[in-house]
Amino acid sequence: MLEKFRALGLSENTLAALRDKGFEEPTKIQEEIIPLLLQENMDIVGQAQTGTGKTAAFGLPLIENFKEGIKKVQALILVPTRELAVQVAEEINSLRGKKRLGIVAIYGGQSMDQQLRRLHKGVDIVVGTPGRVKDHLQRGSLDVKSISYMVLDEADEMLNMGFIDDVEDILAYTNTEKRMLLFCATMPERILHLAKKYMHNYQFIHAHKGQLTVKLTDQIYFEVAYSDKLEALCRIIDSEAQFYGLIFCRTKIDVDNVSKKLCDRGYDVEGLHGDISQYQRERILEKFKQQRINILVATDVAARGIDIENLSHVINYALPQDPDSYVHRIGRTGRAGKEGTAITFITPDEYRKLSVIKRITKTDIRKEKIPAIEDVLKSKKTRIKNDIITAIAHPECNEYMDFAQDLLAENDSTRVVAAFIKCAFGEELNARNYSEIRDVSVDMKGTARLFVAKGRIDNMNPKNLVDMIKQISQVSPWKIRDVRIFDRFSFITVPFEEAEIILRAFKKSGTDKRPIVERAKEKKKKHTG
Repeated sequence: MLEKFRALGLSENTLAALRDKGFEEPTKIQEEIIPLLLQENMDIVGQAQTGTGKTAAFGLPLIENFKEGIKKVQALILVPTRELAVQVAEEINSLRGKKRLGIVAIYGGQSMDQQLRRLHKGVDIVVGTPGRVKDHLQRGSLDVKSISYMVLDEADEMLNMGFIDDVEDILAYTNTEKRMLLFCATMPERILHLAKKYMHNYQFIHAHKGQLTVKLTDQIYFEVAYSDKLEALCRIIDSEAQFYGLIFCRTKIDVDNVSKKLCDRGYDVEGLHGDISQYQRERILEKFKQQRINILVATDVAARGIDIENLSHVINYALPQDPDSYVHRIGRTGRAGKEGTAITFITPDEYRKLSVIKRITKTDIRKEKIPAIEDVLKSKKTRIKNDIITAIAHPECNEYMDFAQDLLAENDSTRVVAAFIKCAFGEELNARNYSEIRDVSVDMKGTARLFVAKGRIDNMNPKNLVDMIKQISQVSPWKIRDVRIFDRFSFITVPFEEAEIILRAFKKSGTDKRPIVERAKEKKKKHTG
């Protein structure tokens, strides 16, 4: 099963650790980087996105190359956020097998005294955020003058967050003989300059994830007003016989709000975000893995490193920022040969973003209607009926036979069962527990205004313009509305999805420097011809 990993030059100890974690074969970036770090002596720049397996790509060779018992820092790994520091440290620690290596995450918000004690004992690998690492260097509590490896993980994010000057300050504390590894999803000019300035003879590795899709995941979206999202979420959860899911929110505040409101409604739920302490995080994840809670609400960053095999659902309470994030989220279902369901809530103004995700991931995300209240109650009744039928066959029922016979002797059997259901499940089956959800259609608001660089001087009238667009894009004329023709240009309005089709079609067919069709800019709305 692990022959491809063995062929990369990894030891039996590491192979055993990979086997325990359920790894089967290396990703593309692991195949390229692991042999280079084990056999060659060069620096590496890797362009790799989330989900490509880059942590193991650099973590496994570090484990292989480091000696035990050194008790001094052999590698410094810089990351942009505290959540990523924890994730990377945990991942490398889980890969070391029986090898005795000290791995510590240091970041702001954690006790400085605790970090000082841990560093004083001696560690081999430090994973930290730039600000806290710089604090320790200035205190003299961290010595990186003789490290073997310096890793900059998600360097473009550190640049975006304004940490790049801190990174350069930290590099000034290190020795020149170290090997440097730099990883980013994008390659801005400042990052390339950093590589040229501080790295020696480096090799550039570009890792693609391949087609962005998840085959075993049924993908659905619901159109819903922002204010109705919680009600929609509750209906979805209550419609399922067994719901065990991860709910993604965009912000920490949203995580707190959603998890609190679900808790108030009686659901077994916890929230996870960047302000949660490491102790709380571990406690919450353990409860979720053991299914003592069946709902976990989290931000993208806080959910990194969560590896749960049996999730039934992933719900995008908020639309992710990009297609990679979407795939990374929903990839948590449909694992180990089991089907999962990914649900995305979109508001009318988000349809264009969803269209981009559908196009880039090359996957079908179909539209569904939010379950009606009567359908939710029907699902609950079916579940209750099945539970009662199962309980009938249970030996413990014998304890209540006399009681049941007394009730049946004095009352109509149907009314007895009805009364039992009312006492036991009346509140759960109360339709007033659910609020009405407004019918929202993105077709009403989800339109785009397009600018067409042809007008009356090009012999354009509404019919000619619509015919031209239909001929090039195959979009139905019935989708093209509000056509306005001016002397040198025109405007049309189409649904977001058709707008994407038209723009792609004209981009492929156009030869001019400026596209014939492009999105209308706000300042062009007041043209009068």
